[in-house]
This record gives sequence, C-alpha cells and structure tokens, in this order.
Amino acid sequence: MTTEIDKEELKKRLTPIQWHVTQEKGTERPYTGCYNKFYEKGTYTCIICDQELFSSDTKYDSGCGWPAFNEVLDQGRVKLTKDTSHVGGNLLLLIANPDMVRTEVTCSKCGSHLGHVFNDGPKPTRKRFCINSASINFHAAGEEKKTVS
Repeated sequence: MTTEIDKEELKKRLTPIQWHVTQEKGTERPYTGCYNKFYEKGTYTCIICDQELFSSDTKYDSGCGWPAFNEVLDQGRVKLTKDTSHVGGNLLLLIANPDMVRTEVTCSKCGSHLGHVFNDGPKPTRKRFCINSASINFHAAGEEKKTVS
C-alpha cells in the first residue's frame, strides 16, 4: 500500500530534477548526482517519504555514474517492476536485445521512482541497485534522523 502524497506540496518541496526522477520516472545524467562518489557511513532514505532504503555498507563504486548498492536494507522497502520503456512497442528490438528489459526500483511506501536494478553487481548478491542521487537523502551514522511531516 503506497502512501498518498500531496503533489502540489511535493512540487514546491523538490528541485526540478528530484521531481523529474521521482514522479516522472526520469534519470539524472550520469556522474552528476551528489552521492555518486560519496562514501560516508550511514543510511540512504527515500527523498519523498524518508523510508530507510540502503546502507552505506552495501554501497560500492560500480563505475556506472550513479550510486550503486548491492542490497536493500529490507526487500519489502522497494518494489521491483519490469520496465520496457527503453524499447517502447518495438517487440523485434526486445527479442533481439533481451537485456533492454530493465527492472525498475520504486519505494514501496510512496511509489517514487528510485532507479533500476541489474544482475551485474559483485558477489554474493550479484545485484547492482543503480539509484538516482535525486531520489535519496543521506543520514550519517549516529545522526538523529529528522522525520518528514
């Protein structure tokens, strides 16, 4: 069950790129996000509803240009959905290039788009959660987490 969010209030609170990524399933340009080369200890939360999603312990440099994690804090915190938007309605393109089917990652609490997950990450999970910096916040380890009202 996703939390209902006031879109007008949200549009005022977010930057244009945060809105585009989380609400319009956009993608920030590679190597531009503030968390791409960021390795402090702490927790990453959904920028919309503040649900805890990823730990810095599972973050790694994949070289893809976006923050990458090999695991979620809890499987129930994200929803994974097949995404064929890359191919549109072109089934021949899809048959010729099955790797063009991506798996979208959204927040299970508010439904915001976070990024995509791929099966080319490090062992043991082999997962690469490729997440837009614009869709997450960082809370340093030991810092009191502020709740979004």
